[in-house]
Amino acid sequence: MRLEGRVALVTGAGSGIGRASAILFAREGAVVTVADIDAAGGAQTVELIQQGGGRASFLATDVTDPEAARALVAHAVATGGTGRLDVAFHNAGIGLVGSVEETSPEDWDRVMAVNVRGVFLGCRAAVEQMKAQSGGGSIINMSSSIANTGLGRRAAYAASKGAVLALTRSMQVDAAPYGIRVNALLPGTIYTPFVQGYLRRSFQGREEEALASIRRRQLTNELGRPEDVAAAALFLASPESSFVMGAALAVDGGLTAGKP
Repeated sequence: MRLEGRVALVTGAGSGIGRASAILFAREGAVVTVADIDAAGGAQTVELIQQGGGRASFLATDVTDPEAARALVAHAVATGGTGRLDVAFHNAGIGLVGSVEETSPEDWDRVMAVNVRGVFLGCRAAVEQMKAQSGGGSIINMSSSIANTGLGRRAAYAASKGAVLALTRSMQVDAAPYGIRVNALLPGTIYTPFVQGYLRRSFQGREEEALASIRRRQLTNELGRPEDVAAAALFLASPESSFVMGAALAVDGGLTAGKP
């Protein structure tokens, strides 16, 4: 029970990595606020947590809205029962396939709004709360291994995840005196509903061929699971990582280590 007595929020928790993390946090004792723009998915995550004996509530959240970010933190504090926010996992994000030439200004702005502005607003609201309470807290931001490597036709997505990583490192310098730890997760290719949808849309009739190609990016020759990233998020959320600050934790099956 590594999060016993702690209060956590997870954005983008209606599916994939966010759902797996919210379930794991609750299993480890946290009271979890599940946040997502998808009300049905968020409600299902709460139901899964409660079926396992955990404590959770859902709040529909548009992470690009400053008031929604503040309301999310307020909800977590109010429902957590301790008057605190101990863990904020800013996981919500969207993807986009396209080179610079293929990316419209509107699509660029949309990716930046969710993936960068959403993390910024969430961090700002979480820091305000954590500075006001004793003992600080842990903020986890979702970056990507693509922040450190090149990948074709991912211009906007790569730029957004690089921005999140840079924001995380700069934030940590400012937040450290208040006992607030700020770290980033850098997953490789994780087999989430988003990846499944991408394969269906982009490789109709050739999904297995495309999946095999994606597997070869990792030294494991396999895609990661949402639970793999959730386990890393739990480490960063827990006191076990008390000496980990401003870190970029890769969970990528060896993607950034190189190719054999």
